[in-house]
Amino acid sequence: MGDLAGELGISRATLHRWVGGRDQLLGEILWSMTVEVFEARASGKLGRGSEGIAELVGTFVRTVNDSKPFREFLRAEPERALRILTTKASVVQSRAISKMREFLDEEVEAGRLTPPLPVEDLAYLLVRIGESFIYTDVITGAEPDAAKAYAAARALLS
Repeated sequence: MGDLAGELGISRATLHRWVGGRDQLLGEILWSMTVEVFEARASGKLGRGSEGIAELVGTFVRTVNDSKPFREFLRAEPERALRILTTKASVVQSRAISKMREFLDEEVEAGRLTPPLPVEDLAYLLVRIGESFIYTDVITGAEPDAAKAYAAARALLS
């Protein structure tokens, strides 16, 4: 934060007033890296119905996993990354769940999806499925795998 404040020509106190602490700033940066997937869904670039939602989960995981800066951050600071991205204080997780809920509601209202769970619970679970296949290397040591996230989401929605 000190280096960033210096580059911006402001004090650390000013930087903290603007963006909050380091975790909040990192959360915003990480959200900006993933929001494009949700924007692609909103613009119609991904499919509809249960297949489209599963595709969204898989694309989200693939996008995050393909980000070299994200992978480097996760390797360097795994505990911080998990805290920033997967806890109730996380802007990333709460926004991802909110966006997923919007898309689920849209599909249900259009008659293209019959949710197997209440939409709120389903949105949370689909985001957690995605997270599971993003952080697999930190949690189990296995390679992160977007195809598995897609398959799990598809199975849940079938």
